Amino acid sequence: MSRYQRHVFVCINERPAGHPKGCCLEKGSGQVRDLFKAELQKRGLAKTVRANNAGCLDACEHGVTLVIYPEAIWYGGVTVHDVPEIIDRTIIEGEVIQRLLIKDQRYAPDALQFPKIHPRT
Repeated sequence: MSRYQRHVFVCINERPAGHPKGCCLEKGSGQVRDLFKAELQKRGLAKTVRANNAGCLDACEHGVTLVIYPEAIWYGGVTVHDVPEIIDRTIIEGEVIQRLLIKDQRYAPDALQFPKIHPRT
């Protein structure tokens, strides 16, 4: 089994001011990533789920953007307020949060439900 069961890649790309696609970093992606790391640690999931910086995910117009692998769940417009819900519903329970999905078919998830995750001891 892989060291991690899931990876959460949070876009922290920075574009020049006024760029038409926007910039995930200026929309708060650094804080989103930091809270993911803290919450995963607090919940005992840090050995099972890894939250990582990502360079450009080419979806900044939907930012803050993140993708959860291996299921390829693409969420957009994520804020720090969404992080606990993403961990509870998506990471732990295996549920896709419809309101956070990027509404572009190119980012459609591979599945709408996937296996629940449990912390490693």
